[in-house]
This record gives sequence, C-alpha cells and structure tokens, in this order.
Amino acid sequence: MIYTCTMTPSVDYTTYLPSFQAGTLNRANQVNYYPGGKGINVSRVLKRFGITSTALGFIGGFTGDYIAQKLEEEGILTEFIQTNKITRINVKIRASSATELNGPAPIISKKLQQELLAKINSFEENDWFVLAGSIPSSIAPDFLEAIAETCKQTGVRFVVDTSGKALQQLIKLKPYLVKPNEHELGELFHTTITTTEQAIHYGKKLIAEGIQYVIISLGSKGAIYISNDIIAIADPLQGEVINTVGAGDSMVAGFIAACSSQKNKIDAFRYAVAAGSATAFSNDLCEKSLVESLVQNVTISPYSN
Repeated sequence: MIYTCTMTPSVDYTTYLPSFQAGTLNRANQVNYYPGGKGINVSRVLKRFGITSTALGFIGGFTGDYIAQKLEEEGILTEFIQTNKITRINVKIRASSATELNGPAPIISKKLQQELLAKINSFEENDWFVLAGSIPSSIAPDFLEAIAETCKQTGVRFVVDTSGKALQQLIKLKPYLVKPNEHELGELFHTTITTTEQAIHYGKKLIAEGIQYVIISLGSKGAIYISNDIIAIADPLQGEVINTVGAGDSMVAGFIAACSSQKNKIDAFRYAVAAGSATAFSNDLCEKSLVESLVQNVTISPYSN
C-alpha cells in the first residue's frame, strides 16, 4: 500500500478575476476549491494513474469533513486523524499576478502524534510512506525520528518532500527517497545553487548521507536523478507553463507509480519528469493521458564529470 501524509492539509480556494485591487470590492469571474496539501496531491495524482493510496494527516471541522469527502469521492482511501480545530483555508487570488493567503498551521498534540505513529507502525514491508508538505512547529524533532525509525524497522519505503528545518533533520534519518528543488537543496547546505553541476555536487552529498535515491527538480531547467550507481539529467520538456502548483508532487507520484509497475529507476525518473511537466502544462493536477503522451519525449542523459 502507498500511504501519503499531509500534516497541514487545507481547503484551497482559488478565485480568478481580471484585476485585483487591494482595499476595495473585487468580483471574481470564477472560483475553484479542492483539497490541498502536498501529500494529498500525491494521492490524487496516483489515483489518476489508477493506483490506490491511503491519505493520512490531521483534519477537523467542516473543512476537514470536506477534504475527506472529496477524496473518498475520487476513490482515495482516507485514515485522517480528527482534531478539535477547523482545518485551514488557503486563499489563492489569480489576476494579473498571483496572491496567496495561507491559513496558520494547526497545533498537533502529543496524543494525536502518537495516533499517527501507531498507524505507521501497522504498515507492512515494502509499503510506501510519503511525508510531504510543511511540518508544523508543534511537531517535535523526536517525533520525526520516531517516524523514520519505525519505517526502517518495518521495511517501509520512506519518501520525504518537505523543506527547511524539517528537511535538514530528516536527511540525517536516511529516508528512501527525497525530492528537493534547487532552492530547497541550497538551503540545506546554506548556499545558492545556480548550475546543474552545483545541484549534482550537493545531491551527491545526500547520497553520501545514506539516502538511496534523490530527485532534484530544476523547474524550467529540467531535473536530476542521483543514486549510488548513476547520475542522470532530464532535459526540460517544451510547453506552455500554466500552473506550477503540484508539479513537484506529481513528480513524486509519477516516480512511485512507475516503480509500482516494476519499471526500473531511470524509467521511473522519466515518468516523474513527464508527470511534473504535465501538471505544469495543465490548469490542475496532471491526467494520465497527457503524462503518457509526454513520457516518450523526455530526454535523459547520463552525467559524467
């Protein structure tokens, strides 16, 4: 089974209008709202590939009920842990430029954290556990260590897609796969990454830490795959970028989907790049048909220094 975990899910409310003026009434032409959060995005993309997953995390109130209901309507299994706080709403304003208003992260009690850890402890060998998105400040470092140790003991493939201090700590715990972008990778090593060579240099340091696989997304410059035995570079696909929200999550989902179909890791990387690009070229998360049409155009070259 594939499990995704979003510690701070949200209802994402996106409003579209021709122009936005602060301090006055603005009337939208169109609005969309949907379950938000990086782990949730991974589950939604996996479902579009025909792969079942279970979404975990902490939800509460009417907004939490909406998230669970919508995911279940899409055929995604859910095992959310209920809190006594209303799940946040993130407002995204799309006009001539984009503006976002994100609600505060919830406070997750020790009791609720232990409920999540108990679920993780029930996973089976070779299951996937994808921890994606921001980690609230109420989550202590020792809890993240407990998650990593539990995955290690049970043989669960632990995938990390977060940033900041949480990523710095989780790197030391040797997850199965990490997927930083170039900015997150630079933050890890207190530097700014501007070239592919720099990204590879620091990506190799992650492998040296004991991580098995690293995928670095470079946005319009493509992506990099690094393991103990190979480094590969994917050229960017050509297309009109419409939406970058969820592109990185789609890469994670594409990689896991391909691995679940017994593809080798380079082919899985190819599928990840196609999935991320398909989302970037779409108004919403990618559809399988577009991914399948793009994957044959992904050019991957082995890197040799």
